Amino acid sequence: MYRDLTCRPAEEILVFEPFVVYNNTMEKNQQRAIIMVVVITAFITTFTGSALNLSVPDIGQQFGVSAGSVGWLITGYTLSVAAFSVPLGRLADMTCRKTVLVVGIVVFVICCGAAAFSTSMAMLLASRIVQGIGASMIFSTNTAILVDAFPGDQRGRVLGYSLASTYVGLSAGPVVGGLLNHNLGWQSIFVLTGTLGAVAFFTALLKLPRERRVAGLAGDKQAGDGMKIRKGGRADLAGNVIYVAFIVLMMYGLSEIGSGAVPVLLTVAGVILGVVFVVHELNASSPIVDVRLFRENKGYGFSNLAAMLNYGATFAISYLVSIYLQVVMDYSSQTAGFIMIFQPAIMAALSPVMGRFSDRFSPFKMSSAGMAFCAAGTFIFIFLSEETHLALVITALVITGVGFSLFSSPNTNAVMSCVDRAEYGVASSVLATMRSIGHTLSMVIVTVTVSALAGEMALAAAPAETLIKVIRISFIIFTGICAGGVFVSLKRK
Repeated sequence: MYRDLTCRPAEEILVFEPFVVYNNTMEKNQQRAIIMVVVITAFITTFTGSALNLSVPDIGQQFGVSAGSVGWLITGYTLSVAAFSVPLGRLADMTCRKTVLVVGIVVFVICCGAAAFSTSMAMLLASRIVQGIGASMIFSTNTAILVDAFPGDQRGRVLGYSLASTYVGLSAGPVVGGLLNHNLGWQSIFVLTGTLGAVAFFTALLKLPRERRVAGLAGDKQAGDGMKIRKGGRADLAGNVIYVAFIVLMMYGLSEIGSGAVPVLLTVAGVILGVVFVVHELNASSPIVDVRLFRENKGYGFSNLAAMLNYGATFAISYLVSIYLQVVMDYSSQTAGFIMIFQPAIMAALSPVMGRFSDRFSPFKMSSAGMAFCAAGTFIFIFLSEETHLALVITALVITGVGFSLFSSPNTNAVMSCVDRAEYGVASSVLATMRSIGHTLSMVIVTVTVSALAGEMALAAAPAETLIKVIRISFIIFTGICAGGVFVSLKRK
């Protein structure tokens, strides 16, 4: 198994009180239950959003609101996830990850029911925002529990299962969501995800190994019966408040860039609060995030930065290419959807394989190679035109799919190998936040490019030649980001 030599030695890891006990020798049926819970939760948290995108017109018509207002169903959920993942990940590390995960699933399922039976847009939006908080509990614990349940030489393989489920949720959302919306109404999307969430809840409640507090113990000691002490900590309330405000202001400001001066001011305010947060954490006795780790551990810091760059360069691919296929190539939305499936299908098929390889080979080198593949794919997209053959589009989608599967599981493996197991919750939460920031930055690049070339015109309504210019400039920028990401990835070793 490949081991990261840049990780901090045990004596340098920050120690907290009180202590939490977890099972260090886990039975196979418990491991299978953990995989099942993680796979289901990874699926429903991504499927809901991607499936709901196709329901925007019907929801707007039912409640008599604009498409922009309905778009807040996605934005509100994303902001909740990004803002609360790290604080709740810290809470899970301090207390009990299983409890936080189970509560998160309960919140998610209840909100599915509330959304399905919403009688107003306000009720539906409130359900989605609270559902984002439940999803943040899931994101901050499911990867941590998964990694903690398996030895280091199996970590990449099981992470691959989780990421494959995420990609299946993304790819199945437009297809299954479209069928459900057309035949049963948009409410059926929440019924399906709520039902799957209920299965995950009962499995987690009954099958996942317990964690319990142990008072009066110090050091990394065994508590008997295969139970090992995991250290908790104290709540940093001021840090939590600053962090949530920083993320909400910055991400909302970025998502609305191009619509006036207010988003710019909000973004600047968010960045300033981010600086305040870093200063606060450097002086906090029990920080939410050990920000020193980003500077002192190249593997951890550069892996998180690489994740943000990768998501920033690849997230908008599906948006731009789907519009290109419909506007320039004149394919129907259904046909375009089936063509777009190539990328996430490759990701889902290869992620477990690449994760298994990252247990045997350097996850740093593998994720660097994945970033290079993504750069190659985005480079091909630069040359899209009105005469481009469909085979070239599919080739680029396949290459980026291979690149992302090569990058994602090994990079997650690399991040988790750089922290003590007591910090798995925060580490997975920080990685999830990097993903959210990357998604936002990717769409900011598209938004700014569209504003510069098409003004206030909707991209889908723009002339083909304008759309192609937007695509070319956007993918030139994305290729540059990927190239920078390769450099960042290689700097880790």
